[in-house]
Amino acid sequence: MTAAELRQSFLSFFTERGHATVASSSLLIKDDPSLLFTNAGMNQFKSVFMGQEKRPYTTACSSQKCFRVSGKHNDLENVGLTPRHHTFFEMLGNFSFGDYFKEEAIAYAWEYLTRTLGLDPKRLTATVYKDDNDAEKLWRMIAPQLGDRVLRFGEKDNYWSMGDTGPCGPCSEIHYDLGEQFGKDARVNDDGDRFLEIWNLVFMQFDRQPDGTLKPLPKPSVDTGMGLERLAAIVQGKLSNYESDLFQPLIQAFAKASGVAYDPGPKGIPHRVCADHLRGLVFTIADGGMPGNEGAGYVLRRILRRAARHGTTLGFHGAFLHRFVENVVEIMGDAYPELRQRGDHVAHVIESEEIRFAETLDAGLARFAEVRKLARNGVIPGDEAFKLYDTYGFPLDLTEVLARERGLSVDGAGFEKALTEQRARSRAQTGFKDHTGSLAASLDLQSVFVYGATSLQSKLLWADEPGTALVLEQTPFYTEAGGQVDDVGTISDNGNFAFRVERMEKAGRVIIHHGQTEEGMAKDWIGKSVTAAIDAPRRRMIQRNHTATHLLHKALQTVLGEHAKQQGSLVAPDRLRFDFAHTGPMTAEQIEEVELIVNHEVLNNTPVEPYETDYKKAIAAGVTALFGEKYGDRVRVVKIDDYSSELCGGTHVRSTGEIGLFRITSENGVAAGIRRIEAITGEEAYAFDRANSAAVQRAAVTLKTSPDKVLDRLESTVEEVRKLRIELAQLRQKLASGATESLPTERLEDLDMTLIYHRLADGSADDAIAIADQAKTRPDAAVAIVATGSGHVVLTVSAPAVKRGIAAGELLKATTQLLGGGGGGRPDFAKGKIVHVEKWDDAKQQFVHALRAMVKR
Repeated sequence: MTAAELRQSFLSFFTERGHATVASSSLLIKDDPSLLFTNAGMNQFKSVFMGQEKRPYTTACSSQKCFRVSGKHNDLENVGLTPRHHTFFEMLGNFSFGDYFKEEAIAYAWEYLTRTLGLDPKRLTATVYKDDNDAEKLWRMIAPQLGDRVLRFGEKDNYWSMGDTGPCGPCSEIHYDLGEQFGKDARVNDDGDRFLEIWNLVFMQFDRQPDGTLKPLPKPSVDTGMGLERLAAIVQGKLSNYESDLFQPLIQAFAKASGVAYDPGPKGIPHRVCADHLRGLVFTIADGGMPGNEGAGYVLRRILRRAARHGTTLGFHGAFLHRFVENVVEIMGDAYPELRQRGDHVAHVIESEEIRFAETLDAGLARFAEVRKLARNGVIPGDEAFKLYDTYGFPLDLTEVLARERGLSVDGAGFEKALTEQRARSRAQTGFKDHTGSLAASLDLQSVFVYGATSLQSKLLWADEPGTALVLEQTPFYTEAGGQVDDVGTISDNGNFAFRVERMEKAGRVIIHHGQTEEGMAKDWIGKSVTAAIDAPRRRMIQRNHTATHLLHKALQTVLGEHAKQQGSLVAPDRLRFDFAHTGPMTAEQIEEVELIVNHEVLNNTPVEPYETDYKKAIAAGVTALFGEKYGDRVRVVKIDDYSSELCGGTHVRSTGEIGLFRITSENGVAAGIRRIEAITGEEAYAFDRANSAAVQRAAVTLKTSPDKVLDRLESTVEEVRKLRIELAQLRQKLASGATESLPTERLEDLDMTLIYHRLADGSADDAIAIADQAKTRPDAAVAIVATGSGHVVLTVSAPAVKRGIAAGELLKATTQLLGGGGGGRPDFAKGKIVHVEKWDDAKQQFVHALRAMVKR
């Protein structure tokens, strides 16, 4: 079973049992200061568990994107070293919000694992919290096959909490025994690899307060989590997550491009780190994340630099990670369409960051070669590690990796001490303070943003010592707010001083320009006049997209109703993203109507008129204010004639005609009751239309018709293909029936059973199914196992044989253990793939032995 099939199997199982399937939330956390990234399936349901929010359902299931790289749940240091730790992973989960509790949660888990997937109960162990008598009794009642494999553990292993505060409760974990090759004396929850935790059932009962007290939740609830990567490895018969189909295509792509073959042992660590980290980067950047110097952005920068450094050990030089983004998209794009939509953007972001790091990597590595000589008793001094970080951008964990490879360690406490001292010096020198190192205003300075200006002369009021942050008296640079991204550009003077502005920050009354001094010394220009110039073409692209969001907002409310209010947005140069309240997917007709309304307003070339007024007056006049936003007494209104009026501090076109063209590229759900539209304008929209037109032209040539008749010809062709497929299926059925009659059957007299053991020289999995299904309908006790030359294998058991205790799924596992591969299924039917097809004939005797053992049991 592929990982994609496994994901769908899980969701279908719970949907069939009344659970609402909820889409994965973004990896980027909003309005939760305790987390940087989504790290568990329950994150998006936190307010529901705490009784702060009600949903139209009381049970749910999801496959949640997760990123664990910081805080309590941090697997970063183990990535690549162990077979199952990752930064990015998918968490399969089912949830009950005051509906069912322990008994149903345990029953569902046992049924799914042992019946749906066909996992061997003998390889499973359940653990419960040491004081949870109810959970232990339920396990013994629901799964008597476990026998004495229901174990009690303490808070460390069987009490779950999302963080230092928040929802928590006792949990019950399910572990899978990978076999004695990992240690005959191994025990559950030891440090070995034999017993693998696969599913955690959390019985959510409390809300842990900041003082440590436990406040009962309004209703006992259930939160479960099962890593898709671990489950896929088990189902596919692998001993490492990295051997599953979620990783191998990407790992092999790195191996092929580098010329360094992948090794499942220590030599394969670079392959595994690159594959894992790239997956995390692709998903997080696709959700709107960006590498940076603080918070979530700094974590992404660390991840990227760790991967880039490991890539050098494979022989990669310069920017290389971005070339493999398409591999991640190919593996995961069907389940997560946003990857296909944002793939080019993600690759561009990663490439830009790689280039930036490559500029300092070689120099940093050379410096490390000197630093390692300073090690005392095998420990690199913390202040030297800090210099690598401060000068060459080496995160501490990257220096630790370099040290570990050479049998050294790093004085982490000394590093933190040097970092703290540097921050203290910065605060003393600048008057700014912030725990992440970004600057918070406490100087008696004030900056003013000048609307409409793309370039102006301004006095440089302040600059930090390294020349990476400047404050101007006036600035044309917009600071990210309301979804509109920062401006970028330059600050310079007559060729003697040049500063590249990369991002902006608003701290109190001060606007800070972050970037790099490329010429001269920034502090030498304090008090002098400099020229601040934004990237004007980029700003115009942003303005087109920003005004388009206002047009889109009104058009959505016109078509869908007043409830379709803005819930969030991103306004970037190349696209816009607009989240709005709506209960279900928009129809193609609705999308087309929204597009038509917006483009009609563009063609009208309606003036866009910003003005300032009092907040109360604006609201009384019917101006739209966004829910959740904080406004002062004085507000800025952006009015588009009689079409719309919204409170907005962003920059806009002068008239709607400057937008040129508006195209919606996607519409999908992002959370319960929240939809998302992605759209493009101007040159991006024109290029989009040109590409579509070219595609129609190519289709017309292929279908041998004119462009205006492509749809008619395509529909008729599809109908022809449908009829041919039916005819082909019928023909295959006839052939299969005839083939079954002629297949060699073997009578196992001691078992009073008929065996069909056959391999097709050619044929597909469907052919094997058709042949094996014929045998399944035999009136006597019969077992049929049919393989194809490509490795597909199907196993069926007739009804009389099932009654005698023969299980197709278990027999298939015995086969795949002999021939490699994996699979699963029901008692009467199982399918999978085998690796060593050439050993098929040799495995027959062992298969019969397994069959006899099952009958005797």
